[in-house]
Amino acid sequence: MKKIMTFVAISALVAGMASCQSHNRLTAAEEAEGWQLLFDGKTLDGWRSFKCDSLIGGWHVVDGCIQASGEGSDGSGYIVTDKKFANFELVWDWKLTHGGNSGMLYHVVEHPRYEVPYVTGPEYQLIDNEGWEEVNAPTKLEEWQKLGVDYAMYLPDYEKMHVNPVGEWNTSKIVFDNGHVEHWLNGEKILEFEAWTDDWFARKASGKWGNATEYGLAHEGVLCLQDHGDPASFRNIKIKELPKKAGETVSLFNGKDLTGWEAFGCIEASVDSEGNLVTENGEAMQYGYLGTREYYKDFDLTVEFKQEANGNSGLFFHSFVHGGFESNIVNGWQCEVAPKGNDTGAIYESYGRGWLIQIPDEKENILKEGEWNTLRLRVEGDNVKTWLNGEEMIDINDPVFGASTGRIMLQIHDHNVIKVLWRNLNLTKL
Repeated sequence: MKKIMTFVAISALVAGMASCQSHNRLTAAEEAEGWQLLFDGKTLDGWRSFKCDSLIGGWHVVDGCIQASGEGSDGSGYIVTDKKFANFELVWDWKLTHGGNSGMLYHVVEHPRYEVPYVTGPEYQLIDNEGWEEVNAPTKLEEWQKLGVDYAMYLPDYEKMHVNPVGEWNTSKIVFDNGHVEHWLNGEKILEFEAWTDDWFARKASGKWGNATEYGLAHEGVLCLQDHGDPASFRNIKIKELPKKAGETVSLFNGKDLTGWEAFGCIEASVDSEGNLVTENGEAMQYGYLGTREYYKDFDLTVEFKQEANGNSGLFFHSFVHGGFESNIVNGWQCEVAPKGNDTGAIYESYGRGWLIQIPDEKENILKEGEWNTLRLRVEGDNVKTWLNGEEMIDINDPVFGASTGRIMLQIHDHNVIKVLWRNLNLTKL
């Protein structure tokens, strides 16, 4: 009997070791399909604290799992991947404590202007619905705060949600495929939507993110795990990148109204009787911007412009706004559009370095004042090129370009009576 018990104990130990060893690994088939492991089960290599070069604390590897200690809060306790991801299938196992609250975010943008990840990155909410309400009674969760939601945006199909009890493992998956989004829970698809549609923008504008101007717009970014003040565990985190769709040509302006654009700061924007987009000063004569509501990273853009009155303006790219829609604090790069003698077609950085490159003096006469001009801006990876009326103006390489993304924006300068007409804004995605 003693020998039998010993054999049983050894068998159980071996089985347990085999089970443990089966986690945080990829099968040969998964490797062949292009899956990448984001956690090796032993170290936090490949992860760091948000906007930091290293891991500050509160996260540890325990028994083959990434564990959040519960020391975090709304403003702290986030870890992110070293690598950015755009289109992907992401799968992970997770386990919460009673009343626990956590989340997986993606397309998170790291910039000094952003204090927390969730102002840019969408979140697959992880929370113990019933336990959280017990712990925080009499406060109740809103539907958009519950398990499985696309936080504050889209709700899951509750009939398809099968959740294992607190303390047991669950498996989730996010699919992001060129704007098509799916949330899965324990093998069932619980939520599906299309990002950056009219419906998506309406939800963004009417809810929690109404004044979070850059929420959810990035097409790529780091992944992020949240410590929201409760212990949580994660394992088997793996991702398969999906291809980017390129070659699509879009018209940024429909010639009828300002659909697809958002105004910031002090600007008057309208469409005239000839179907031109008109930008001019607001009453306060301060900086103002009209920006695309979507982000564009690699593209080839052609636009026609005509300067009336003072033509001091600009075509911004990879840009974003800090401080809400009333703000005129823009971060990004400007392809200059200005009166003759002021470097139309050159590149200026609005946040930090100023002029990156100016045009040769002999090219100033290419600009046709008071007439229609054609400006071409091509941004691909680290390279930016511009042409004015068919003549190349600048060609510059800078790794900061390739690491960034953002809106295309039309600027109105301050302290002058400025009016600029725009038409035929056609963009090809690269």
